[in-house]
Amino acid sequence: MIKVLVDLGASSYEIFIGENILSGVDKFVTGKALLVTQKNILDLCAEKFPYEVALIPDGETSKSLSEAEKIYTRAIETGLDRKSVVIALGGGVVGDLAGFVAATFMRGINLIQIPTTLLAQVDSSVGGKTAVNHALGKNLIGAFHQPRAVFIDLNFLKTLPEREIKSGLGEVVKYGIISDEKFFAYLEDNAEKILQRDLKTLAHVVKRSCEIKAEVVGADEKESGLRRILNFGHTMAHAIEEETAYKKYRHGEAVAVGMMAAALISHELGKTSAENIRRLESLLNKFGMQTTCAGLDADKLYNVTFRDKKTVGGVVNWVLMKNFGDVEICRDVPAQIVKKIFRGLCNGN
Repeated sequence: MIKVLVDLGASSYEIFIGENILSGVDKFVTGKALLVTQKNILDLCAEKFPYEVALIPDGETSKSLSEAEKIYTRAIETGLDRKSVVIALGGGVVGDLAGFVAATFMRGINLIQIPTTLLAQVDSSVGGKTAVNHALGKNLIGAFHQPRAVFIDLNFLKTLPEREIKSGLGEVVKYGIISDEKFFAYLEDNAEKILQRDLKTLAHVVKRSCEIKAEVVGADEKESGLRRILNFGHTMAHAIEEETAYKKYRHGEAVAVGMMAAALISHELGKTSAENIRRLESLLNKFGMQTTCAGLDADKLYNVTFRDKKTVGGVVNWVLMKNFGDVEICRDVPAQIVKKIFRGLCNGN
């Protein structure tokens, strides 16, 4: 079993990565527990979790205050108290929603994350961000609430549809861009093994992704500076998801397009090379991911970016690429350049 420490002083915790490791969850449950999950996931492993259960519907629309209220009701009915724990078993939607409930129920109770999708394993289960969506924007209502532990059982990756694997790879590629060129090169060299779900290769991919996120979160837990680099590709991605009502694009698919947008904006500003753009697009193509959002309205997407959490004082904080492993936050990106890139991607170019 692989262990990765998220070093946050008194709030530190470990990420456990391996196969058949879920028996270790019991060590972190000292009182009552409420398992938040979805029916199809529970059917795979119900016998492993002898806890009270709160089921939520599939899909991004479950990340809502109305679904959170149902979980609060279930928590009260089952007698959860301040020593109890919420266990999030599922993908990013489950983790974000269950985490938000844990952060706010009785002003905060314990949380354990058991991510079952690649995207959740490498990204959303780590770092303590919890949230629900609002009709006017994604993740606008939330809190920072670190889990007590994260259990990543790689066997879940065998059960995922191919599209879910590809969605997770959107976030994986991001780590190579923001922090580690060697990791980006590893993804280029091992793309076929990753798509074939070779568990040894995936173990390294998940471990390195978690290490990078742990390093960033450890340095900037509440996103006051450095942690913003984790949003590379997310400014346009969130706009794409919102404009398509969270139905057409998986999160990682939207991030792939958003990364292309950020890289192309970077190139327009003279910050990165055409060769870097080619390498990024080539890797996304190897993974079978879209790199444009043909058919969407560029002007509408542009307007939506101003509702993003990274917008401060009416100015969008763009995460832009200089080189692999080297990005920067920019507040002064000219509107005409952003619109030009958006129009190109919306036209399929």
